[in-house]
Amino acid sequence: MPRSLCLTRQCLGLVTRIECMIRPLAGDNGRWTLLCAAGMSGAQPSAIRAQGPFYGPHAAEGVLAAIAESLLQQGYAECSEPPIWHLHLQAELRRVNGERHSHFTPFQHHPETDGQG
Repeated sequence: MPRSLCLTRQCLGLVTRIECMIRPLAGDNGRWTLLCAAGMSGAQPSAIRAQGPFYGPHAAEGVLAAIAESLLQQGYAECSEPPIWHLHLQAELRRVNGERHSHFTPFQHHPETDGQG
């Protein structure tokens, strides 16, 4: 299974596009995320989502394959064009990594020194 995909669907003269990719999360801990962007082809994405974390690339690939299968059944087709929202997905990955990092940053609270300069 590839680690990225691009699907499009034409309806009433408009082309809807969905780009997905899986990437490892920061921290080299074996966790991966699935990133998806959707919108009208030739425009900015109207939705960007991240799912996960998944433990290992194979788990994320399985979810990506299930999403691709569902979208193909809904009339989407694989697109041979290069991805156009790669930078949007990279920005979402940075955001997800930043959120995860801030949740796991050690924080020491010293009540005996609070309010005492």
